[in-house]
Parts: sequence; C-alpha cells; structure tokens
Amino acid sequence: MEIFPAVDILSGNCVQLVGGDRMTATVYGSPMANARRWIQDGASNLHIVNLDGAFAASHKNVDQIRELIETMDVFVQVGGGIRSLEDARGWLNCGVSRIILSTFATREPAVIRQLSNEFGSERIMAGVDARKGELAISGWQELAGDYIGWAEKFEELGAGSLLYTNVDVEGKEAGIDGAPVQKLIDAVSIPVIVAGGVTTPSDISLLKQLGANGCVLGSALYSGKISLKEALEAAV
Repeated sequence: MEIFPAVDILSGNCVQLVGGDRMTATVYGSPMANARRWIQDGASNLHIVNLDGAFAASHKNVDQIRELIETMDVFVQVGGGIRSLEDARGWLNCGVSRIILSTFATREPAVIRQLSNEFGSERIMAGVDARKGELAISGWQELAGDYIGWAEKFEELGAGSLLYTNVDVEGKEAGIDGAPVQKLIDAVSIPVIVAGGVTTPSDISLLKQLGANGCVLGSALYSGKISLKEALEAAV
C-alpha cells in the first residue's frame, strides 16, 4: 500500500486544517522544507494540495508548487483549484504525476473522459470528498449527493483512481471510520486512496485489509502522532 505525506499549502505556508476549515489552520513552515523532510525520511510519493485554490484563489501558490514538482524526484499528485481544462493540462504538462479533480469533475463530468483520453487514465484521479455520506464540493462548503453514486460515475467516465476523503474525521487525529471506506471500495474496481483520520499504524493496517491502495497522512504526521517510518512499515 502506498503512503502519501500531505503538503497542503495555504498563503504560501505548509498547513494542516481540521475538517477543511481554514480558520483552524496550524502552520508547519515552508512547503519545500516539509517535502524534503518526508522524502529524506523515505517517502516515494507526495500529496500536494493548493488550499487557496480550493477556496477559489486558483492561481495562488502555483509557482511554489511548480518548484516542488521540478525539485522532487518522486511521484506527485496535485489537487485544489483545478477548475478548467487549461488548469488540468497545465499541471499535467509541467510534470505532475497525477491530478485530482473534485468540484470541477462534478460541474463538468465529461472532462474526466476527455483528460483520460488525452493523458491516460492513470494520471486522472477523481476526488470523492464525503460528509455524512454526501459528496462535499466547493471547499467542502456544498453537498452534491450520494458519494457512492458519484464514485461509480467517475469510474464510468474513465478516472483511473479515486481519492476518498472522509470530511467528518479529517484533521481530528482520532482514527478512521472503516465502514464508508469499505462501502466505496466494494462499489468500484479502480484503486482507492484514503484520506481523513489516518492516525496510527493500526489505521493503516486496517485500510490495507479493507483493500485501499494507499492513504494520505496529514495532521497526525505533522503533530508526531505517527512517524513516516511507522506508516511505511505498516503499509508493507
């Protein structure tokens, strides 16, 4: 199972939020320093999110993220603020391994098929951010219907993988909720990466047992509740 340390960027800083609320932001220094730290500790993947983009400022932090991509010789997936084909193509053409389409994919679902045909489905991930069983979009401020129905639609349209984020537990460092993860994995046949609540090696072991292909480590990694070494060992 793959481990993805998160490098979430808000106003140029590496931060972690609770439940997607920017008012809860804890700052952890520079994105570049943290990315280098995780790679030095053994990470072969990075999960980069332009939080300003998720909150509508889609062009903020772009230069910083591009520098990360150019500097780090690892698999990088990027999300946040991708709101047009131009945005998506820009990231894919500048060296991003995989993009995450969330709100844009619900507004214009056909872009998943178009981009998958252009760049390969393995480079197109659909974001399934769920709150109380419904898809949460627009910076998690709006609900758009059953998350399973959307996941199945994204797969049908050609997404190569899904990023499932449980907004209800995200950032709380209190463990995962396995039931909705299992429901999603059972509903689709493409790889599922899980984010939200991953706090201990036991959480990672459970996700592996459920059939997840990977997980994103955020708040618990930054606060020290879990080390990257422990996470990588649990994922084997």
